[in-house]
Amino acid sequence: MAEIRLIEVREEILAENRREAGDIRAELQRRGIFMLNLMSSPGSGKTSLILRTLRELKNRFRFAVIEGDIDAMVDAEKVSGEGIPAVQIRTGGACHLDAPMIAAALGELDLAALDCIIIENVGNLVCPAEFDTGAARRAVILSVPEGDDKPLKYPLIFSVSDLLVINKTDYLEGSDFDLEALRERALRLNPEIKILLLSCRTGEGISAWLHWLAGEIEAFRKGMDGGPVND
Repeated sequence: MAEIRLIEVREEILAENRREAGDIRAELQRRGIFMLNLMSSPGSGKTSLILRTLRELKNRFRFAVIEGDIDAMVDAEKVSGEGIPAVQIRTGGACHLDAPMIAAALGELDLAALDCIIIENVGNLVCPAEFDTGAARRAVILSVPEGDDKPLKYPLIFSVSDLLVINKTDYLEGSDFDLEALRERALRLNPEIKILLLSCRTGEGISAWLHWLAGEIEAFRKGMDGGPVND
């Protein structure tokens, strides 16, 4: 029987992505720029939460947004309409953003003028969890209409995220969404994950989200040795 040679293409791709993500993370840390990778299913409220955040915090921090989408530019146009720099990444069918894509997007931004970059990843709960973007923190949004069983179906994204945002809490009343079951499932996968409840539509819980994000940005910048370098 002839020898069979096995080439682990996927592992090589992930390893190379991790190396480039590490370079991105080191460069942003050198500059004191906090980057958040925001992930979720389509329709969970990523864009609505980002827009609300920009309106509330843009006088306190200098933001930019990197938008990932298979084709459309609708979300990037909404961000730009708020006076915030935006870079649209058209993935051409790819279901996630990866480190090389983020590196290309960063090359289009004036990094010296930024405190925080928010990545709005492509909408799904599978592929974005596998690819490190170089972000300092990862957050996943789960909306109430999606159901409380998502940690059972998509465990990786809850395992790797620092924050779980439960959005559209105004739908809780009258629904069969089991909040305590969701908490237990998420914490079993990731005992360190922080959980916030909010509604972008009503504004309930938004202050807790803003407090979390502002605290992360400030802590990141205070952790710089000698302060950020904006060359």
